[in-house]
Amino acid sequence: MLKLTQLRVILIVGLLNLIGSPHTVASELVHEFKNPSFSGNGYSNHVLSIEQLQFQRKKEAEEKAAADAAKAKREAESTTLAKFLNNVESRIYAQLSKQLVDNMFTEDGSDSGTATIEGAQIYWIKDATSDTITVQITEDDGTFTEIVVPLSGFGF
Repeated sequence: MLKLTQLRVILIVGLLNLIGSPHTVASELVHEFKNPSFSGNGYSNHVLSIEQLQFQRKKEAEEKAAADAAKAKREAESTTLAKFLNNVESRIYAQLSKQLVDNMFTEDGSDSGTATIEGAQIYWIKDATSDTITVQITEDDGTFTEIVVPLSGFGF
């Protein structure tokens, strides 16, 4: 057990600590929200960053959708059937244009002609006085193109 003198020493030391120590200062506990949505501090930056994230996500989704659509279109155009149909269409148009040009430039052919291809009206007329052929193309949307081709001067 503790002796009475030891107990007195502990008591005196404890009292001296209480008396000699600086005053303890306390402040009121205040709760502050860290989220700017609740506190209001930095709210504009918070809203701006959220808007930027939403914009970036939307833009990435649109770019991905466009890339997927372009990939699907490329895949559809690269099939064997699509290549075959494209080749047939090219040859048909080549034959039509060859026949049209033959009719324009033959000596015993007609002096004018008309053709309609996919809604576009093609009209040509041979002018013997100016030695030219005038080709007028009117597309179905109303766009008009005129080409004047000289008959002389070609040395084949």
